[in-house]
Amino acid sequence: MNAKIKTVQPVLMSRDVSKSVEFYKKLGFKLHFSDSATNPTYAGIRRNQIELHIQWHHSDEWNFPNDRPTYRFTVDDVDILYTEFLKAGIKDLKEKEPQKTPWNTYEFHILDPDSNGLQFYKNL
Repeated sequence: MNAKIKTVQPVLMSRDVSKSVEFYKKLGFKLHFSDSATNPTYAGIRRNQIELHIQWHHSDEWNFPNDRPTYRFTVDDVDILYTEFLKAGIKDLKEKEPQKTPWNTYEFHILDPDSNGLQFYKNL
């Protein structure tokens, strides 16, 4: 018998956890926990059943060229979510309208303040 994997909670790197939490609040996430009310270095945020963790990393870790991770979120309505994020003032979203892809999805992409990639999609 195999164990059932129920959820995944990615830990995103951040140079400023408070700033990251504020960005994700614009995406409809709510603060679930934080290690400090004034200067957090680790926090958890939630939207529906999705939980992300945000962890502080020293800015020196961004001094060398490397790819930032990309996180894919399955959603029930890509267009409604896209419109929600537009109304929340997410920058550069107008240039990233939802698109059909060759791999049979409908999706759009944004970056968080630390260039972590966020992709929101629905299988077609």
